[in-house]
Amino acid sequence: MNRKKVLLMGKSGSGKTSMRSIIFANYIARDTKRLGATIDVEHSHVRLLGTLVLNLWDCGGQESFMENYYRSQRENIFRNVEVLIYVFDVESRELEKDVHYYQSCLEAILQNSPEAKIFCLIHKMDLVQEDHRDLIFAERQEDLKKLSKPLDCTCYRTSIWDETLYKAWSSIVYMLIPNVKEIETSLHDFAEIQDADEVLLFERATFLVISHAQRHQHRDVHRFEKISNIIKQFKLSCSKLAAHFEAMEVRNSNFAAFIDVFTPNTYIMVISSDSQIPSEAILINIRSAKKHFERLEKDSQHPSTRPLTFGR
Repeated sequence: MNRKKVLLMGKSGSGKTSMRSIIFANYIARDTKRLGATIDVEHSHVRLLGTLVLNLWDCGGQESFMENYYRSQRENIFRNVEVLIYVFDVESRELEKDVHYYQSCLEAILQNSPEAKIFCLIHKMDLVQEDHRDLIFAERQEDLKKLSKPLDCTCYRTSIWDETLYKAWSSIVYMLIPNVKEIETSLHDFAEIQDADEVLLFERATFLVISHAQRHQHRDVHRFEKISNIIKQFKLSCSKLAAHFEAMEVRNSNFAAFIDVFTPNTYIMVISSDSQIPSEAILINIRSAKKHFERLEKDSQHPSTRPLTFGR
């Protein structure tokens, strides 16, 4: 089992627990209003792709807790951290205090887990006027990268009301999958054999995009996260009606798209601009590829060297 300790930190009210609940606990955005403040540290174990377990520490952001983390609990909190996700409320009126706590957090990380990956989420961007968002994000990103030195940080803009939340968390999970490059290579091979425009691999529980293969350019750079968001909401609607979502086919004169259960821990989406390809041919290739991708899941520490072969 591949376990990763992930710290989720930030000031109280910044939106940490809301985003965690949407991604991992199947909340919808409007339901997060009933969530209370996190008290001290909430631990949860999130299993992805069968072998990857995120040991998620959601750290309450009230001042008394924050001071405690950096003093009496410093070693316990910050030891053996693989990933730090620090959430900033873009509309915070206490920027100096936000910066102080972030720098204290970085000092503790540098002392106890210097190899940890650092991610900063500039959150609640939906509250910023749309034509100002790019500028404000760029300014915050520049400031945070300077503050983070000698550590490197990756910044994302996020909101629980659009696809940006899925974009950020998909990117973070992607970096944690040990053999993601091999999965990606196999997905590209599959796309070539299938003659597909694009192939996407979704984690089954969260519907985060964990890998994709693209053979033709597309103008919408956020399409993957939009699909994640839409399909996950559709799955939740199905579950409320006691129905089980397994597969979907969308076809018109311009394209054909298939979403299907793939391995025990993933869904696959295949998109083809050749709408004349029979559905049965695509589904046969999906079924033929399952065993290869199941091997990749089961043995993420020892990549398979077997060739990718399946029917046409």
